[in-house]
This record gives sequence, C-alpha cells and structure tokens, in this order.
Amino acid sequence: MIHIQKASIHDAKILSEVGFYSFKSAHGHSAPKKDIEEYMSKNFTESVFLKELSNEKNHFYLIKYNEVIVGYTLIIFNKNEPQILFENPAYLSRIYLLEAYYGLGLGKQLFNFIKSICIENKQSGIWLNVWVENQRAISFYKKQGFEIVGKSNYQISATHSNPNHVMFLPL
Repeated sequence: MIHIQKASIHDAKILSEVGFYSFKSAHGHSAPKKDIEEYMSKNFTESVFLKELSNEKNHFYLIKYNEVIVGYTLIIFNKNEPQILFENPAYLSRIYLLEAYYGLGLGKQLFNFIKSICIENKQSGIWLNVWVENQRAISFYKKQGFEIVGKSNYQISATHSNPNHVMFLPL
C-alpha cells in the first residue's frame, strides 16, 4: 500500500535519515569521499530539517510503502530560475527514494502527486537540477516529459562542485 502525506516538524529525524541514505546512494561517488562525507554531515541533520520544515515556502511530502517511509520530496512554489522563461514555476528541489525501493513505481506515483499539486497551485511548470552523471534520474525525468534547458553547478565543498542539468516540464 502506498500513501503520500505532508511532512510535519515531527518528521525531521526520518527526513534526515532518508535524505542521507538516498543522497549517498545517488551521489556518494560524485566527489572525493571526504567532500561527500562533510557535505552529508552538514546537510542531512535533524536540525537542518527542522529549519527547512519551519520555512513556509518549503513543501515536504513523505511517501510510505507498507507503512514505512521510503522517500520524500521538497517542492517550492513560484520559484523563478533565470534559464526558465515561464513565470511562477515550481522548483522540485528534491525527490528522494531509498534505493531498496527502486523499481516499484513509487517514484512515478510520487511524481504524479507532485505534478497534481503543482497544477492545483497554478504553477506554470516544474524545474529541477540533476547531476549530469545521474543517468537513472535523467532518464526518469525525461519519461515524465522534462527537457534539459540549461546548466548549473552544485557546490559540494569549497573545492568541488558537480555539473548539473537544469530540466523543465511545462504544465
């Protein structure tokens, strides 16, 4: 059984854990080990998620599979990006799923949910950044209708950044 629900401040710990392991499996080899470990220790803590959950612009949703939280998403409405020519697009900041749950169609269901709430909130489209070497994610986004529209860099450490595609899906 699959269930998607809005996250609350009480979900900060599980969000930090799911985020940590999801990021590690998708990006753990994208930079020197020391840089990745430092990045993860700074960005996937309960206190970081408490702060993010307290920001009313951040919309976190959890996906549960058989009553277990296996992923989450973070959406920010009306967040413009210079490479996107549409007004008021939604920024899909994160869509994370634990690797053990790949292949069950959960990512597709979570994305369909994201798309529906973006439409409900009158967003002109959805944009995101994805690491250029994350072929699994790029393929997934292309299947959902996204196109590569630009480039960005994602800073992992003071000495390392990852090249990213900016992808966009008009709604």
